[in-house]
Amino acid sequence: MKAGAQAEQTAAKFLQQQGLQLLQTNYRCRFGEIDLILQDDATLVFAEVRLRSRCDFGGAAASIDAHKQHKLILTARHYLSRVSPLPLCRFDALLLTDAADAARIEWIKGAFELG
Repeated sequence: MKAGAQAEQTAAKFLQQQGLQLLQTNYRCRFGEIDLILQDDATLVFAEVRLRSRCDFGGAAASIDAHKQHKLILTARHYLSRVSPLPLCRFDALLLTDAADAARIEWIKGAFELG
């Protein structure tokens, strides 16, 4: 299994252990891809999983730049076009330095806004 796919599985399992319900993995459309879509009570969560073994160039968090955020927002809007009524939404980031180590996941709730 590739490291990115392993990191997404680790993050999904971690979030489920925190009480979130996994709805979909790897949602793709013409705008991009969302790694995980989950339900956190009444809130729909779009989660971006980032694996960076080194902290050069700002590490995993810095890799979710304005361009990546824009693509994620467009992809989320595409997903939401099929959802009624519109739920509360947030974008979370899950930052990993080891694809299989859930104990070291940094979970940033509300990493950026839908805009």
